[in-house]
Amino acid sequence: MVYEVIKKGGIAVLIDPDSTPVEDAKRIIEKAKGVAGIILVGGSTLWNAEFDEYMRELKEASSIPLVIFPGYSLQVSRHADAILFLSLLSGRNPQFLIGEQVRAAPLIKRVNLEAIPTAYLLIDGGKITSAEFMSNTKPIPRDKPDIAVAHAITAELMGMKCVYMDAGSGAFYPVPDEMIEEVKKNISLPLFVGGGLKTPQDVERKRKCGADWVVIGTAIEEDEDFLLALRDIV
Repeated sequence: MVYEVIKKGGIAVLIDPDSTPVEDAKRIIEKAKGVAGIILVGGSTLWNAEFDEYMRELKEASSIPLVIFPGYSLQVSRHADAILFLSLLSGRNPQFLIGEQVRAAPLIKRVNLEAIPTAYLLIDGGKITSAEFMSNTKPIPRDKPDIAVAHAITAELMGMKCVYMDAGSGAFYPVPDEMIEEVKKNISLPLFVGGGLKTPQDVERKRKCGADWVVIGTAIEEDEDFLLALRDIV
């Protein structure tokens, strides 16, 4: 069960199939060995119609669990080890609260894919991100940790298994330290934090603030050797 791995925490590498050709993704996975506990695959736009084939090729190359990070209902593959069954709890758009989930659920069950119910919270990172634009929702203000805490507690009371706070791909600013600390104090679920992390020091600081999983995506797309600098943190 991938969820048993997720309970342990670590560093997650996020691969976006739209911006990362499969051969580049394989190379990133190779460099991630000994650093990443899981590989997240997915994105907010995903024009790549060959998602299942993309996942098949990554699975053949990866000894690290592959977890789908879906932007919408078609991002499902039997070649993944699990899927974060996301609900965009920070927004009020019913399509991403429940609509996409209803569409994806029968396929997830059909391919016998481990689904991990996850509350997805968009946090203001100083710019409009793809996730914000595509979901047509507003992020939680970065100076309102109490709002983030309320949403995270709601997720736990609803029976979700993880909380994912995301400033978005390429965010100017990461999720604030205080917000991470306050959320972690109030829930017992594994906490993912991603978006706007540009240095190994950023990663280390978020871990110390309470993030069980720190997610790195854009920084690796721009410099694959970023992974090597994380070895001392793991």
